[in-house]
Amino acid sequence: ELQYRSLRFETEELDVDNYQGNAVINYTDAETPYTRVIEHKHFEFGKGDKDKTIVTREYPADWHRGDEPYYPVNNQQNNDLYKQYAKLAQEKEANVIFGGRLGQYRYYDMDQVLHAALVCVEREFK
Repeated sequence: ELQYRSLRFETEELDVDNYQGNAVINYTDAETPYTRVIEHKHFEFGKGDKDKTIVTREYPADWHRGDEPYYPVNNQQNNDLYKQYAKLAQEKEANVIFGGRLGQYRYYDMDQVLHAALVCVEREFK
């Protein structure tokens, strides 16, 4: 079984107009237990309650079967196992395209996801 990292979310309504002034702020310091705070009203371009806001904190979580997998664990053991699955899939499933973080078992930033998708389209439509 391939290993993944997961996430846990805590959402809270706050009695303030503006909590962080931005839709998303990432936290990378070791002292902060969450990795990201999302303030939803900033995605809505000023819509919503003026006296309240809703924020979601994103915490890293261990992945267990049945949990949502968010990120692959890219170590030698998992990458070797993924290569075996990929080979098997190519032999058995010729008409299936595996893409994205989970399908290709890679950590991608969004620009890398778009590039990989364009490469795939180019390869498939030659």
